[in-house]
Amino acid sequence: MSHLLHLDSSARADSITRRLGAMFVETWQSAGGGRVTYRDLAVETPPAIREGWTGICESLLREGITDIDQYPQAVRTEEEREAWKIVEPLLAEVVAADVILIGAPMYNFGVPASLKAWIDQVTFPKMVLAPRRFVVLSARGGAYGPGTPREPFDHQGRYLLDFFRGHYAVEHADIINTEMVNALVDPTLSHLSAQHHESSTSAIFTTKDLALRLSNYSIRRGD
Repeated sequence: MSHLLHLDSSARADSITRRLGAMFVETWQSAGGGRVTYRDLAVETPPAIREGWTGICESLLREGITDIDQYPQAVRTEEEREAWKIVEPLLAEVVAADVILIGAPMYNFGVPASLKAWIDQVTFPKMVLAPRRFVVLSARGGAYGPGTPREPFDHQGRYLLDFFRGHYAVEHADIINTEMVNALVDPTLSHLSAQHHESSTSAIFTTKDLALRLSNYSIRRGD
């Protein structure tokens, strides 16, 4: 049975990414999806990585340890043990999941600091998380899609895709964008509200469709 890890990172209690995430989970469960683990990174933000974490990384590289189950072998000093107390429960949630669902609004052209803190804590050298599936639910104030004037400023979606590929060996991830959100609050962008509505409607449809398609997705684990 499929296991979903659902992460929220929006600073808003009632945000587009939170609503889309709840919609994904509801659809997932109604279609027979299995266990859901939820973590609100904005409410319970992981601390920044410190020297103990870097020591673990160096030992993993030096000794060629790539099996996640063997990571504890690289935890030796008191600083590293303190770092591992933070890492262990977060990483266990990732390893147990078949699908990782991330609510990630664009803040200042990038991802929320709370999400970046989580990424730092659960990332180690030469990790392989494939064939787990990653789904990102995104909301952006403007339009950053291909061919738009602000496409070069997208350090959110493009960063996450590059990160999943470069650090987790996950070649494909799904990113569902809701764009022109600022048209709802900025009078100078009100003429673009129809563009936002179109984007929002598409995101809702795609979110539900993807939840249905992934509700029974599970990776093959060794016996």
